[in-house]
Amino acid sequence: MMPQYVVMAPVVVHGARRVAGGGWGDIDLAFALILPSLLLRMAHNQIWISAARYQTARSKHRIVDRGIEFDQVDRERGWDDQIILNGLFFYVGYLLIPSARHLPAWRADGAAAMALLHAGPVEFLYYWFHRALHHHFLYSRYHSHHHSSIVTEPITSVIHPFAEHMVYYFLFAIPMLTTVYMGNASVLGFVLYIAYIDFMNNMGHCNFELVPKWVFQLFPPLKYLMYTPSFHSLHHTQFRTNYSLFMPFYDYIYNTMDKSSDQLYQSSLRGTEETPDLVHLTHMTDLQSAYHLRIGFASIASKPSNRSMWYMWTLWPLAWLSMVFAWVYGSSAFVVERIKLKKLTMQTWAIPRYNFQYGLNWERESINDLIEKAILDADARGVKVLSLGLLNQAKQLNGGGELFRQKYPKLRVRLVDGSGLATAVVLKSIPHDAKQVFLQAGPSKIACATASALCEKGVKVIMNPKKEYDMLKSQIADSRASYLKNSSNHMPQIWLVDSIDDKEQKMAPQGTIFIPISQFPIKKIRKDCTYLSTPAMKIPETMQNIHACENWLPRKVMSAWRIAGILHALEGWTMHECGDAMMDAEKAWSAAISHGFVPLTKA
Repeated sequence: MMPQYVVMAPVVVHGARRVAGGGWGDIDLAFALILPSLLLRMAHNQIWISAARYQTARSKHRIVDRGIEFDQVDRERGWDDQIILNGLFFYVGYLLIPSARHLPAWRADGAAAMALLHAGPVEFLYYWFHRALHHHFLYSRYHSHHHSSIVTEPITSVIHPFAEHMVYYFLFAIPMLTTVYMGNASVLGFVLYIAYIDFMNNMGHCNFELVPKWVFQLFPPLKYLMYTPSFHSLHHTQFRTNYSLFMPFYDYIYNTMDKSSDQLYQSSLRGTEETPDLVHLTHMTDLQSAYHLRIGFASIASKPSNRSMWYMWTLWPLAWLSMVFAWVYGSSAFVVERIKLKKLTMQTWAIPRYNFQYGLNWERESINDLIEKAILDADARGVKVLSLGLLNQAKQLNGGGELFRQKYPKLRVRLVDGSGLATAVVLKSIPHDAKQVFLQAGPSKIACATASALCEKGVKVIMNPKKEYDMLKSQIADSRASYLKNSSNHMPQIWLVDSIDDKEQKMAPQGTIFIPISQFPIKKIRKDCTYLSTPAMKIPETMQNIHACENWLPRKVMSAWRIAGILHALEGWTMHECGDAMMDAEKAWSAAISHGFVPLTKA
């Protein structure tokens, strides 16, 4: 990952040599801040990315109500390249321009000169260059790459072809180089100017309005000196208006301001309250899952979580910090995603807790309180269905959601654990000609329903050890129990597993097909066996705003437990599927197929 950072090695080596030769006193401020300023810029940009994604999932001030897809995320994953290139240019400039060395920390006159040079030459030249880029010759060859993103994110602002970047670097260098040659440049002046560019770029490409009306009421001329996200959003949807960089006055002068700019600003600021039809309540899994959330790192969230990647370990300090922050300050579920299917609007909420915390006895009450708070919030807002994801439906935690149904018998929101569809997906994953399977699982709802359905079809279900066998047999109807066997000698090649350790996996015969029946994947240690996905299905092509992977699942694949909640809302089913209650597996499967969900495997 990120091999491009190696190009900064000369800066590091140069600095190390100077420190070794003359000590820290031999490094002047201009050189010393090259690398730290790059790190600060990356942190600044990432804060904007996370904040914008959080706001577009929950805010009523969205400007363009359309989704982002994986191709946009892939196109924009190199947003930090321009920061690295910019750092190299600063380093080369430091080496080649003697007057750029040993700059003072601050010069007010230099900062004022840079502000005037930006408002004058930079904004003017950018405006006309931008208009030229929209000529069909340059647009088709260069600028169309940037405009491929109709719905913008902060990182969209820096996604340009290399040639465009070079022109922008030249334009932004005008104030800095001019003050260097005038002799009133300063290190802090440069840092603040770059920070201003990043701030305005990120803000202007947010897909929600955030500039309050009182700002322009307090100082009316500001509307000519600062654009808003809605102002620039019109440029991405209309293409032929609002060309200005950050200061719209050139659009006013040359009559290229979109006539609907003020109206869109007002309507976006006013916003429209929205109540989701469905909420999926999930939580973080391991420590690294914090930045795999959609509001974490966009490029990581767009791929299935993979703890084996070497660079993931470099993020452990951040992971620990986020865990402590969530533990101390996480007093309620937070919104991480908003998706649409047909007329159905869905949100994903996350409980700010991790897998290991669900296993702590002294944490269970507080976790249940968080889940209860989310359920009551959804009910008060008029949400129709709330699906319980991952350990939020654990039997030992809240009886699979039954605790809340009994505590609040008048709940209008339907609680769904998804066990019916999950069972159906497991059954459909088993080869149709299978005569026997090995069930390595405790007496869960899905294990019981799967075993019962297989016994009904005359498929032998073999279990070991006897304790689990006895517990499950007590839940199987007598007419079907004869197909449930306890044996340690005969091992079929189809294993249905809940949780399984390495030693147990090694007992499986060569060519075994491992089929998970739980929400968590199996550790793959056997190269001579086949591992299927946790129960899941491919989503319909009409589902919008899917640009992050659900934990370990591939792109555009959704867990059966989450899909079950969607089906509940689409079909208008009124039953709670929690506790011992379970949706008929065939009914749930038929509904999923009819709404465009596609099986991952064909039995």
